[in-house]
Amino acid sequence: MNIENTKAQMRKGILEFAILNIIENDDECYASEIIDRLKRSNLLVVEGTLYPLLTRLKNDGYLNYQWVESKSGPPRKYYKLTRTGQKFLDELQKTWNELVDAVSLTTKKTK
Repeated sequence: MNIENTKAQMRKGILEFAILNIIENDDECYASEIIDRLKRSNLLVVEGTLYPLLTRLKNDGYLNYQWVESKSGPPRKYYKLTRTGQKFLDELQKTWNELVDAVSLTTKKTK
């Protein structure tokens, strides 16, 4: 397996977690903002990946959205975490912390 494939799989595995955190931190945001934040964090994602993921998260009850008129173009769909989504994110955060600790322990160099 080549390194680029492995790196892509690692990023894909944390994408949902990152997206939910962005929405929580902004209280609500639209897809272009999410893409911009992911790009600034070096988690590159394209709209073709993001929209199906947002739809799945909404269908699973983790997100709601509302259409808001824009002064500079068409209306925008703003996403917000539901209570269920907040609980889901809290569990993901707990799991993330456990994984970070475990990986840190296993990758620590001993002399």
